Amino acid sequence: MSRLTTRIFLPAASAILAGALGCHSAMVEATIQNHSGATLNLVEVDYPSASFGTQNLSDGADFHYRFKVLGSGPLKLTYTDTARHDHSSAGPTLEEGAEGLLTITVDPANVRWQTTFKQKR
Repeated sequence: MSRLTTRIFLPAASAILAGALGCHSAMVEATIQNHSGATLNLVEVDYPSASFGTQNLSDGADFHYRFKVLGSGPLKLTYTDTARHDHSSAGPTLEEGAEGLLTITVDPANVRWQTTFKQKR
């Protein structure tokens, strides 16, 4: 092969091969559901090495977010209600490389955490 063909062909072939072999990054698909009866403000989920959230979440609304778990540690939800009271709920512990679904449901009386994680390979 000529130098030009090698410089073009090898990177392209490598990219196709990597895609065919299924390069995969473990991600958590998170959903926060607001069933509290009122708007939640300053909604934040802390997870190992980072956090995510939204300014407000109307009653009946969902907020979706994908993240990669780097490090291990507990989850925590914080939010402010319409009376400007701060709330906090401790969640499960995540291990580095966790992959699957996380649903956090805020009801009038409590916060429910539901996880469905795949087994690590």
